[in-house]
Amino acid sequence: MSLNRTDVTAAMETALSKVLDRPVTELSGQTRLFDDLHLDSTTMLEMLMELEDSLGLEVDPEELEADDFETVDTFTDFALTQLEPRSAA
Repeated sequence: MSLNRTDVTAAMETALSKVLDRPVTELSGQTRLFDDLHLDSTTMLEMLMELEDSLGLEVDPEELEADDFETVDTFTDFALTQLEPRSAA
């Protein structure tokens, strides 16, 4: 299954709505996750777990960088990289 930016953003809106217990819609690429949506480390982890379920996203906590969670765009880039089919070496 190949996902694109729109798929990831839609999944983020669904996950964030569930985690924050309020509707989160119309995210833009420039929406800042911590500053605009007021996420903290706990809600960010909860969002990641939701995305693991909905997208099959697998995240190694060792690979997480703060920059990846700055905006919707930076997180989408990170998620798409994680979702790329891994070729067997």
